[in-house]
Amino acid sequence: MTTCCLKERRMKAGLTQAELSKIAGISRYTVSRIERGAYSPSITLAMKLADICQSGVEEIFPRT
Repeated sequence: MTTCCLKERRMKAGLTQAELSKIAGISRYTVSRIERGAYSPSITLAMKLADICQSGVEEIFPRT
């Protein structure tokens, strides 16, 4: 399990899990799992989420 800052970045961007999931083309459940650290997204999805949240990938998914 990795530490994830997606929730903070998503909220800073003013998005709900449902809104982020719709924009990213994934389920809200997947967003929830990523935020809880129960799912590690692919590099492509991590980059997409970072772009949507206007953040760098390493800001959302820091190296551990």
